[in-house]
Amino acid sequence: MVVEEFLESRLVNTRSIHILGAGLNKERTAHTAVSELATRGWRVVPIHPRDSGATISGIPIRNEIEDDVELELVVLFLAPERARNAVRKLLLKNLDNPPLVWFQPGAEDDTAINWLKDAGWQTVYDDCIVKYAERKELNRIPSLVPWFRQIQDADDSGCSIWSVHEVEEDANLPVSELEWIGDLIDLQLSNQIIPKYIRGLKENNETIEDCARRLAN
Repeated sequence: MVVEEFLESRLVNTRSIHILGAGLNKERTAHTAVSELATRGWRVVPIHPRDSGATISGIPIRNEIEDDVELELVVLFLAPERARNAVRKLLLKNLDNPPLVWFQPGAEDDTAINWLKDAGWQTVYDDCIVKYAERKELNRIPSLVPWFRQIQDADDSGCSIWSVHEVEEDANLPVSELEWIGDLIDLQLSNQIIPKYIRGLKENNETIEDCARRLAN
């Protein structure tokens, strides 16, 4: 477990927080945690397979953690058995720089925690990340970026629709299949097929964001 005196510094220096279990159910604490942490300046990445493609407070929900994404902090808002499965998947990624894994109250699983300890990963449990940030009055300068989504055309033409969404712009679940969703940081760094394709269409003296906006017109 992370030593208390180092935890505050670790959080302040973390830019992105991936939250597993954050979906559209407004009654769940994972849902409210997304906006609460984002308001404090973190780039929050909600992960929820069933609700991916929609947003929480204008923040896009992803289907999963991409294999090539840099992970700093992963928060588990999951039942213990599901938390164990999530930890297993994280460990199988063989990451060079493992993230801090935070078990929200109710997500703690002794087996998963022991796996992480044996692997040398840092963990936090028996505390709520939102309440911890409130107690310590932790805040960061927010990084506000647009987000992007590609879905299949609903007319069964086989075509895809690429769209750009402004900061904090909300969206409902797409009516057709989601092909990719992410923010500008994902678009710049992801090695998934769609963001790589978008980057490959960038013209000289054009930023990736400008390219993405042009292709949506």
